[in-house]
Amino acid sequence: MKQKVLKVHPADNVLVALQDLEAGSVVNYNGTDYTLKEKIPAKHKFTTTPLQKGEKITMYGVLVGKAQTELETGVRISTENVKHAANGYALSTERRTGWHIPDISKWKDRTFMGYHRADGSVGTGNYWLVIPLVFCENRNVEVLKNAMLKELGYAKPDKYASFMQQLIKVQQAGGDIQQITETSWTAEENAESSKRIFPNVDGIKFLTHEGGCGGIRQDAQTLCGLLAGYITHSNVAGATVLSLGCQNAQISMLQDEIKKRDPNFSKPLYILDQQQTGSEPLLITNAIKQTFAGLMQANQVSRQPAPLSKLTIGLECGGSDGFSGISANPAIGYTSDLLVALGGSVILAEFPELCGVEQEMSDRCRSTDDANRFIDLMRTYAQRAEEAGSGFDMNPSPGNIKDGLITDAIKSAGAAKKAGTSPVAAVLDYPEKVQQPGLNLLCTPGNDVESTTAEVGSGANIVLFTTGLGTPTGNPIAPVLKLSSNTKLFQHMPEIIDINTGTIIDGEETIEEAGQRILDYVIEVASGNIPAKSVVNGQDDFIPWKRGVSL
Repeated sequence: MKQKVLKVHPADNVLVALQDLEAGSVVNYNGTDYTLKEKIPAKHKFTTTPLQKGEKITMYGVLVGKAQTELETGVRISTENVKHAANGYALSTERRTGWHIPDISKWKDRTFMGYHRADGSVGTGNYWLVIPLVFCENRNVEVLKNAMLKELGYAKPDKYASFMQQLIKVQQAGGDIQQITETSWTAEENAESSKRIFPNVDGIKFLTHEGGCGGIRQDAQTLCGLLAGYITHSNVAGATVLSLGCQNAQISMLQDEIKKRDPNFSKPLYILDQQQTGSEPLLITNAIKQTFAGLMQANQVSRQPAPLSKLTIGLECGGSDGFSGISANPAIGYTSDLLVALGGSVILAEFPELCGVEQEMSDRCRSTDDANRFIDLMRTYAQRAEEAGSGFDMNPSPGNIKDGLITDAIKSAGAAKKAGTSPVAAVLDYPEKVQQPGLNLLCTPGNDVESTTAEVGSGANIVLFTTGLGTPTGNPIAPVLKLSSNTKLFQHMPEIIDINTGTIIDGEETIEEAGQRILDYVIEVASGNIPAKSVVNGQDDFIPWKRGVSL
């Protein structure tokens, strides 16, 4: 029989409803009966003891809120009767680096097929980048995109153009366009104008943005650091960079940031300055010619076996629900532990979603310096948010709240499960690059695209992205695998979800079994055998963070 409720941690005084529970019904957990005072929707929580106003609500073993009214046993906690609260934190000289090292015998001799780079890294893809140093060059980047994609065989047929053609035909014939449904038409499988000219190059990615000038000089420096992270990335073969010439984000600044990340940088890199070139047609033709030459070099690289230690996985969540912290997040947390045990790297970001678990994360840092840096970054971020009138307590979105994540501390305690149990090897400030194997903490916003953009810029060559509500986020150069926290979502949005971890909620597999299954899937995607849905759908989201307050 499917379990109806779950206590996440023995110290918790709430239970999670795993299915809709009716008012007046009696549910039993570990021999104790609970009579529900109201309907408890799946994913929401109800009290297991009477609570007075001001008493603590505990979940995942930590403080996640305080009662705002007197609560009986069997009452659903909500934004009306519970307010966000979290434990304080301070630097501890005690390092708690013990962890549950998983059995890796199944994978210790496994490899994936990747692209080997001169700096020793290995990519899961082989892309060419076209990047503007400033937003003034976005139009020229678009001109290059329109000129190159189709001719080189990278343009995909537009299935919705076929749909539009059918609508026009029906309208012109005097018919009813409402009779055309998503199942009554099929996209024309138009062949690309030509096969790929460079079969070993997975694509050309054009990363437009709104930065590079205006704002403050630190914004330009940060942007150059992020762009340098993409240019030196293991999934990138080379890049074409367009500069206007007078912007804050100078060419020399980008070159310095590249050298920080790869002192012996040797990839083909073409930088064109429009003001120096003068003629726009000359700028465009030179960019096309040099990019074509770079693609010829990039095409000479092919996939070769590589150890799993060369994988760097970004851990991300978005559109989270009340099941995310008990299925998808702990599942990729176990995957994270497997990869760390194999010598690989993982990145946990989204600092606003570590509110309430700061003590645990800082205590897990191997060094006191890293623990102190994490605390400083968290406190600075929280202070700036409060100064802007929007503290971490305002982080949960309407969708989060509707599906059971009613306080930031509840959301954060579940989000932290993505990090598994391994020690923190390093704490990074955006947009620093991962240099240490193991678990890395990266300061980013909780915003899905900004955070995913940052994780890839720091070196993630594949991203595991959990969701309970569904979100189409992707990345231009790294596959972003979507994992649903519940089976209903997996069935409802199959075009964007890669992996279902609702099997944990359904009682079909354990967290450990799901985590192992995820790692096997990651290896296939990293080898190019299975395309991520985000890649198939062309979800090339890229939003640099300007270090302002973004939750």
